[in-house]
Amino acid sequence: MTANGLFQIGLYLAALLLLVKPLGAYMARVYEGKPTWLDFILRPIERLLYRLFGVAPDEEMGWRNYAAAMLLFSLAGMALLYLQQRVQAWLPLNPQGMANVGPDSSFNTAASFTTNTNWQGYAGESTMSYLTQMAGLAVHNFTSAATGMAIAVAFIRGLARHEAKTIGNFWVDITRTILYILLPLSLVLALFLVSQGVVQTFKPYASADIVQPSTFTQPKLDAAGNAVLDAQGKPATEEVKLTQQQIALGPVASQIAIKHIGTNGGGFFNANSAHPFENPNPLTDFILVLAQTAIAAALTYTYGKMVGDTRQGWAVLAAMLLVLGVGLLCAYAAEAQPNPRLSNLPGMSVDTTASDLNPGGNMEGKEARFGVARSAMFAVTTTATSCGAVNSMHDSFMPLGGLVPLVMMHLSETILGGVGSGLYGMLVFVVAAVFVSGLMVGRTPELLGKKVGAREMKLASIIILIMPATVLVLVAIAVGTEAGKAGPLAGQGAAHSFGEILYAFSSMTNNNGSAFAGLSANTPFYNLLGGVAMLIGRFWLAIPTLAIAGAMAAKKRAQPGPGTLATHSPVFVAMLTATVLIVGALTFFPAQALGPIAEHFQLMSPAEAATTSPAP
Repeated sequence: MTANGLFQIGLYLAALLLLVKPLGAYMARVYEGKPTWLDFILRPIERLLYRLFGVAPDEEMGWRNYAAAMLLFSLAGMALLYLQQRVQAWLPLNPQGMANVGPDSSFNTAASFTTNTNWQGYAGESTMSYLTQMAGLAVHNFTSAATGMAIAVAFIRGLARHEAKTIGNFWVDITRTILYILLPLSLVLALFLVSQGVVQTFKPYASADIVQPSTFTQPKLDAAGNAVLDAQGKPATEEVKLTQQQIALGPVASQIAIKHIGTNGGGFFNANSAHPFENPNPLTDFILVLAQTAIAAALTYTYGKMVGDTRQGWAVLAAMLLVLGVGLLCAYAAEAQPNPRLSNLPGMSVDTTASDLNPGGNMEGKEARFGVARSAMFAVTTTATSCGAVNSMHDSFMPLGGLVPLVMMHLSETILGGVGSGLYGMLVFVVAAVFVSGLMVGRTPELLGKKVGAREMKLASIIILIMPATVLVLVAIAVGTEAGKAGPLAGQGAAHSFGEILYAFSSMTNNNGSAFAGLSANTPFYNLLGGVAMLIGRFWLAIPTLAIAGAMAAKKRAQPGPGTLATHSPVFVAMLTATVLIVGALTFFPAQALGPIAEHFQLMSPAEAATTSPAP
């Protein structure tokens, strides 16, 4: 590790902390219906939307009606996105003539963008039309992010209110989230990205002359696309000279902005944030990392403001950043080391001594313009949140470097987490930590003056356990079937292939969307099973979360006594952190040991290296 790399990590954490209070306070005003500086522009639009859709903004909902509205909205959006993909060839804004998307891929993508996962089993620039990218995927980036934030604010109201039967109005919450938070932030970020060279156009793909034309051999085909045979009956080949390259374009900047602000992660291009048209330089990279974590971090302050005690929000944020900081350092340390299989090859004379001028380390699969530190930081933050965007190939990380993003997802995306979903996920762990703490000292557990009973703890247990159960069951199905085992590429080794499958289902169930990318996932098996995993990871957790909110809102509030557990103290921060880590470690360590951990020991074994290193 270098001083420059550590400085970049420190600068990011400092900038993130500076954003927490102003952004969090602003979002609290939005959700409490208080005046904001955007009211003179957005209030008339908000009222018009309520009139158009028949929403009574003053009528609040109980948790069941809130959950029903959320499900109705999400499933209707999913159906529309599926239909749009199936007929995109006949719709406008398709200058490249993209064909209709297949049924299994359409289902997977519709489930993915509806659940804020944005897992992509396809290459965007060769699969999706401009209209599908813009009016389908980008729109869902707004709505899915707003849905998660609406659930989070409903949960906060459940904790803040007492003897109440309602937790808010879903239609109001999602409208205000999009209008007052996501749209303004996305507009500012999109304009910044355009200024840095991110493309935003409806023109067809461009062609450019190659500076150094190359010649390659390919199979010879007839007019019908069939292989031509030579005189000996063997497939004939022909030499082709490549003189031009097609450059994919499109309305990119607008989608990239909400992709990061809403922790969506679905890139316009297959290379995602490693593509220069999505992420041109280190400055845009820094801003995008900040954007994908800003709302998730600031919502902790929103929570503190809305429950009337900002110390509660700072305590939750402290637990999140404690684990995030350790993860950043561990991933950077792992990637700052050179790959021993490469540096020990005969004839290799590479200077691997780390310094600010020569960072060294594992640069395979990383962009030179970002380097090791920025790539490690992007990987950890994108998996700590549910963003899933990538600026490097996680599949090329060192085994322990790849383990850190995997662990971030195995902690239930609570270390910042997705916008909304990360906060309510962590608050569920707060409920569990309070309950366990109460048992340890022999007192009735209380949170914000409300007793945490058996019903709330049962619901919290369901939320905490459903993710690991789903991941491990689906991984077992994948490694036990031929269709599942066909996904990893040949020659990668059992440990790495298992790690790819484990990462894939961890990513989909946690609504993250990133991948090790050595997995051929655009198959009916992974598309259908992955779509089910994404739906479970979103809605099977959201509904019990709203049930807890309804139960807590109905409770009476008691005055704190001398024996009340302070849920804003350093002791509770440590207890909360330990609860999250213990659940993640105990559940997933055996699976991690079969994947990245086993691969690490294989990589470092001299005997293994001797048998697998190529001959000089």
